[in-house]
Amino acid sequence: MSTVTKTISNGARASLRGTRWVTVLIGAFGFFAAWILLNLIIGGQCRDKCVVDTLAQTLRVATPIAFAAFCGVMCERAGVVDIGIEGKMLTAAMVAYAVNLFSFQIFKNSMDVATAGSISRSLALVAAVASSVLMQLLHAVVSIKFKADQIISGTVINIMALGVTGYLYRQFLAQNLPAGPGTFPILQIPLLSQIPIIGPILFQQQPLTYIMLILAFLIHYMLFYTPWGLRTRAVGEHPRAADTLGINVFRTRYINVLLGGVIAGLGGAWFTLEAVDVFNPQMTNGLGFIGLAAMIFGKWTPFGALIGAMIFGLGNSITTTVSIYRPDIPSQLPQMLPYLLTIIVLTGAVGRATPPAADGTAYEKQ
Repeated sequence: MSTVTKTISNGARASLRGTRWVTVLIGAFGFFAAWILLNLIIGGQCRDKCVVDTLAQTLRVATPIAFAAFCGVMCERAGVVDIGIEGKMLTAAMVAYAVNLFSFQIFKNSMDVATAGSISRSLALVAAVASSVLMQLLHAVVSIKFKADQIISGTVINIMALGVTGYLYRQFLAQNLPAGPGTFPILQIPLLSQIPIIGPILFQQQPLTYIMLILAFLIHYMLFYTPWGLRTRAVGEHPRAADTLGINVFRTRYINVLLGGVIAGLGGAWFTLEAVDVFNPQMTNGLGFIGLAAMIFGKWTPFGALIGAMIFGLGNSITTTVSIYRPDIPSQLPQMLPYLLTIIVLTGAVGRATPPAADGTAYEKQ
């Protein structure tokens, strides 16, 4: 291994050792702070059960935010800025809903409803990922091959997705639709789901939430403990040095950006395959951008991004809980919480978070 790659690897390992316990402590503190806060707000109306239900809901709501953050991590670790995550998630949500709905109408005539629904949801998930990857391919070609401004490219994708999904919704999905097969069911992990407190929160979730948690560990391992991750980080930090060592900068960036598209597609599918069995224009509601905020808060690491996503998810979950159990509190106050958390987190994180050195910079091969 060369001196440059050793330096990058050693620096990353040192950074991980320095921040690993900080991330764990932040997560533990946030968990107990949420527990205390919810008990104080809700009072004696349901106590611990409401807290557990709210934290379980937090994980569900954090799922699309975490997917968006992971997409950002994959792209920006290779030096490509992607602010078009919102558009890809919106497109994936619409495609997932349409495929789920119309394929179910075909399959239910030749098999039982449960099997037809399962196949339809699986096909919808694949279609959602494919649609996101196609849009991400456009961003990759424009940003990497033609070296266009990456911010403008992502903005164009967001605007295009908003217009295309709005048009298709009005033409085909707005009215007179048959009943769909519904969303993914909750899967309870045997034995683990029966653990007090932790079981209902972590092991009684829907499939995409489990996939999100697995991805956090998988991305962390691949980025920091494999040769592929070392090459990715080298390209994101110093592409000229990486190229000198024989690393194909363009191929590495293409692979990472397209993998980010896969992850964004999973995040978009969450809206219409797990949250609700319906599509509405603009239903992503800015969660793609909040995912980028979670990525920055997490300092471009998957576990840090997951903690950031959980913070924003907690804000949304508390809003629902407070509206049910404390109707005396004006609804505008809890509704402000997710966005206030975004501002607070970014105010505290941006000044101390350093992105990859080559982030957003087109590479010119010499």
